[in-house]
Amino acid sequence: MKELATNFNYPNYPNYPNCPFLRMLISIIVAVAENNVIGKHNTLPWHLPADMNYFKEKTMGHCVVSGRKNFESIPAKYRPLPGRYNMVITRNEHYSYPQTETVHSLEEAIEKARKQGETELFIIGGGEIFRQSLPVVDKIYLTRIHQAFEGDVFFPELPEADWKEISRKDCAPDEKNLYSYSFLELVKK
Repeated sequence: MKELATNFNYPNYPNYPNCPFLRMLISIIVAVAENNVIGKHNTLPWHLPADMNYFKEKTMGHCVVSGRKNFESIPAKYRPLPGRYNMVITRNEHYSYPQTETVHSLEEAIEKARKQGETELFIIGGGEIFRQSLPVVDKIYLTRIHQAFEGDVFFPELPEADWKEISRKDCAPDEKNLYSYSFLELVKK
């Protein structure tokens, strides 16, 4: 049996995998430029430390699901993401990475998270995984970067009729974060 990262916990929630009244929330967390760019050449086209801290704060202690290319784009010193249960979706039946769970579909990742009593599963990319997950996602944590960037990976358009903004925090550029940005929380209507 593969050894998985054990430095995660669920500090604020009971872990009752067979409890029928607890429902797992399925969320996307993503940073998106004004033109919906989310990546270029398998990297982020911006440096925004505030967003990295926000990502860490929201996902810590939870399952995170990533496509293989997106997972491999995470710098090696942060991979797998510490303090989180990392799942990687790939079609490669032989893919393996230390302290991660390899799955072969989004449905398999969701089922594994449910079975271990997860309360909120985070889908962290990339573009194709975001597209596949939109029909089942309940919530989106979206960092909107108020700048257009060149890129080759895009976040799908979100029909306004399907999503309701429940939270927004607008932030101005500063010495560490060169672009204005907003932290948005959207829920499915």
